[in-house]
Amino acid sequence: MSDGLNYCWRLLATAGCFAVFGIGGLLLTLLVFPPVALCSRPPTRSTRVRWIIHKAFGAFIWLMESVGIMRFELIGGESLRHCQNTLVLANHPTLIDVVALISLMPAASCVVKQRLWRNPFLGGVVRAADYINNSLPETLIDDCSKDLAAGHPLIIFPEGTRSVPGQALRFLRGAAYIALKSGMPVLPVLIDCQPTTLGKNDRWYRIPQRRFHLRLEVLKPISVKEWVSPNVSLPIAARRLTRALEAYFTLELNKHGRLEA
Repeated sequence: MSDGLNYCWRLLATAGCFAVFGIGGLLLTLLVFPPVALCSRPPTRSTRVRWIIHKAFGAFIWLMESVGIMRFELIGGESLRHCQNTLVLANHPTLIDVVALISLMPAASCVVKQRLWRNPFLGGVVRAADYINNSLPETLIDDCSKDLAAGHPLIIFPEGTRSVPGQALRFLRGAAYIALKSGMPVLPVLIDCQPTTLGKNDRWYRIPQRRFHLRLEVLKPISVKEWVSPNVSLPIAARRLTRALEAYFTLELNKHGRLEA
């Protein structure tokens, strides 16, 4: 009986949290960001907006923990809080991975899918933060490199979409091109979620039988110069670096990134 009541409560709490997230994004767009835009100029404006989003996402993570939906664990978080000019690469098992990362990084930028720019609840948020739109592939690498050169950490999910449970990681080459073009260090983050939830093709109401445990583990920074030869062409270097990153994440996840179910 208690298990059933707990499940019903978590289902209602999950619906409530999603509502808070959407309405919160709309309120930020309508009430908070306009005064920030009036009182500051670029690039200070986007920096202040990103700090506000960072705090809002931190409050959202706290809310999800407080109502019993999830348990959040962080290992090595200081590296995220203070990083600059750094490409933060992470695997992508759940919908809230980017929320968790931004909640730990006051000035982080990220690449956002085009459909979110038109979202009535979140479109104003991503525009005000001056996040990077992925709709123009021909300028995406340069846009990311410029953001990194400006001193911001940049969050990238090399898989390009959420992971499929039980399937091997498959990285796209975009992250490798950004790393090679910018010359900035890579900070790997392992993300694990048990039981699996909010994954690819999962509906929000398909919650697990118990609260989920989301764990982020920050590893040591990597210099891509150590992984690829400077004497090869950019396409070959990107292909080799992609394979190396894919193998590295797979090894580390299998070594100590998996949680017990």
